[in-house]
Amino acid sequence: MTTEQLYEIYLQHPQVTTDSRNCPQGSIFCALKGENFNGNAYAQASIDKGCAYAVVDEKEFATNEKIILVEDVLTTLQQLAHHHRILLGLLVIGITGTNGKTTTKELISSVLKQKFNTLYTQGNFNNHIGVPLTLLSLTKEHQLAVVEMGANHPGEIKTLVNIAAPNAGIITNVGKAHLEGFGSFEGVIKTKSEMYDFLRETGGHVFVNLDNAILMEKSAGIEHTGYGLNDKSGIVCGEITGNSPFLEMSWQTAGDNAVYQLKTHLIGTYNAENVLASVCIGRYFNIDPKSICDAINNYIPQNNRSQLTETATNKLVIDAYNANPTSMQAAIRNFAQMQMPGKTLILGDMRELGADSETEHQRIVDLLAENKFEQVFLVGECFGKTKTTYPKYPDTPAFVEYLKQYPISNATVLIKGSNGIKLVGVVEYL
Repeated sequence: MTTEQLYEIYLQHPQVTTDSRNCPQGSIFCALKGENFNGNAYAQASIDKGCAYAVVDEKEFATNEKIILVEDVLTTLQQLAHHHRILLGLLVIGITGTNGKTTTKELISSVLKQKFNTLYTQGNFNNHIGVPLTLLSLTKEHQLAVVEMGANHPGEIKTLVNIAAPNAGIITNVGKAHLEGFGSFEGVIKTKSEMYDFLRETGGHVFVNLDNAILMEKSAGIEHTGYGLNDKSGIVCGEITGNSPFLEMSWQTAGDNAVYQLKTHLIGTYNAENVLASVCIGRYFNIDPKSICDAINNYIPQNNRSQLTETATNKLVIDAYNANPTSMQAAIRNFAQMQMPGKTLILGDMRELGADSETEHQRIVDLLAENKFEQVFLVGECFGKTKTTYPKYPDTPAFVEYLKQYPISNATVLIKGSNGIKLVGVVEYL
């Protein structure tokens, strides 16, 4: 069956699922395969649960006319999404980067929703499966789409931009993350820059942080709109005015003397460039300053990303969704600047650093020693190999046992580590 033929079926049943446990009535089930599962085996079950059709790539499971056989289900899903996106013809803004892309995506979308019917990536649907599913959620009512794109191996951004075909894009930054997959920091830069390469080839537009020398170099030759905290030559510039505990900023548009104030619900001065990116895109699309300020001020982060939570005994800065050397250093430096009582850090391993792991974890420990924190606790095997006098725990359960015996109270606690360490499990004991 061709993409065009399948698309005619999709138009009659415009909801796609890849999870046989979630089969909305009248939807299409795409049977994907992984290392430990084969979605083909659940094709008939998805029909029984309410799907109108199932798409498979193994002949033995194509047992009736409701089960459509294709050469490769994943490729078909991606082609179907690309076809749909091209036919709708609306503006797509792609977003990638090492740190801050999800927060920036949320901020940009909050701003754009003030004026446009905007679809944006939900949750962590930012990979070779999530991006197509996001695009297939588009309808004729939507005016804009903000599509987040993640990567941990070379070539992945190229794949995603070819599916989503963005008209415009933004790279938040490039940092040391997934070094095991990328091979080096240069590999990170090359892969993230694949978005710029696509937009350069297609005559697209980019939004660039003028303070970032790497991004300025890699975006050369592409029509761009700039923003900056230090470089004031862009469409908008900003200044950090507060950080205890929430980020406060002022900003203004080029050629306009009016200065606008922001009081966000975001922790960390490192979020200033993410905020300014959303202001930049808002002004580019002629959204009025008050609406931009309202959208940013009302945004409250979720999913353990720079969240401030107050318990009966402590204030917690929870940033346990992910961690890499760049984001870890930024979080520590920001925490050191905050005027808060009893500053305590609970840090977990940074995963996927490969051969650089030992060096990067030692750098974090050395940075901690430069600052005067009341308490520091290190969790995980990688931190366990560092040279330091800070107490170490092999895993989160071991540290929880410590907390049960020696509770922390009247403190401001930064909790940061890679998601795999599951540091969020300590929250209930604080």
